[in-house]
Amino acid sequence: MKRGSWLALVASALLLGGCGDQTQSATTRPQAPEGPRLQLATSQTPAWQEISAEVATVDQAQVLARIPGILTSLTVREGDSVKKGQVIGRIVDSQLPYQSGAYAAQAAAAQAQLSQALADLSRTKFLYQNGVYAKARLEQAQAAADAAEAQVRAARQQQAAVNATAGQGVVVAPTVGRVLIANVPAGSPVAPGMSLATITSGPVVLRLDLPESLAGKVHDGARVMVSGLGDSTTIGHVTKVYPSVEAGQFRADALVPGLDGSLIGRRVAARIEIGTRRALLVPSSYVVTRYGIDYVTVPAKDGAVSTVPVQTTPSVETGKVEILSGVGPGDTLIETKTP
Repeated sequence: MKRGSWLALVASALLLGGCGDQTQSATTRPQAPEGPRLQLATSQTPAWQEISAEVATVDQAQVLARIPGILTSLTVREGDSVKKGQVIGRIVDSQLPYQSGAYAAQAAAAQAQLSQALADLSRTKFLYQNGVYAKARLEQAQAAADAAEAQVRAARQQQAAVNATAGQGVVVAPTVGRVLIANVPAGSPVAPGMSLATITSGPVVLRLDLPESLAGKVHDGARVMVSGLGDSTTIGHVTKVYPSVEAGQFRADALVPGLDGSLIGRRVAARIEIGTRRALLVPSSYVVTRYGIDYVTVPAKDGAVSTVPVQTTPSVETGKVEILSGVGPGDTLIETKTP
């Protein structure tokens, strides 16, 4: 009796083990669902290149000193808004008043000589008409009067030129915009051509620094993807490509919606469209993320399904992702979630 009970116990344990194997097999090899299926094939997608970008304006106007002297005042600071023609400073050359006085004195002396020459001309004409002087004497008096009058005009023109030069000491804004740089303190000596301030001009753009190897791939209208301007990625387009190469790079300007012009010179991360390439694009409803890893579901030969980990990257096409590895062209995917 004891031996028969022991054999029955062993048989029951074997039956239970077999049932457990069948249950585990059913769990790991589920039957394929009836959801939509997609056969993978490569398609054309835009190719993107990481680039360096800077927030800038179309132009930057330089406020330059036009005369030498002392900068007695500069009334703007970085960030101030200015209008075209607005007086923002003044340069004084202490020598100009003395030069103007000297030319004024020359003009007065020339005027006295002119008065004397006109008086001599009047007497010579009277005597010539009465036959006392010859015509040559009259012509000589007329020439002296003309020379005196020319000296008066020359002295006055020189005085006007000095006064005009002094007027160029007024520093005005060349355009409408915001002051970017104004770091010359009042009281500093300046020379002609010295930059006193830098003012923005034109709309705010994203200035792209591109390697010259992309010169034949970037054109007007090319899309630019910008990160760091907000919570999401912003897409703009190239509006101008500069026709010059410096130090192995060329530049382009792009208009980007929502571009903040409060910090001119700010660097942002950007990508530019440089053509097309072949890629595996699938709707995001075919990809499931579990614990930070992306998976797709593929059918097996025995009617079951397998879950395969894949590497993906976002796509510019709405509702799609690009599969980089894990599956390839010709494989079939089964939709695992509602799009």
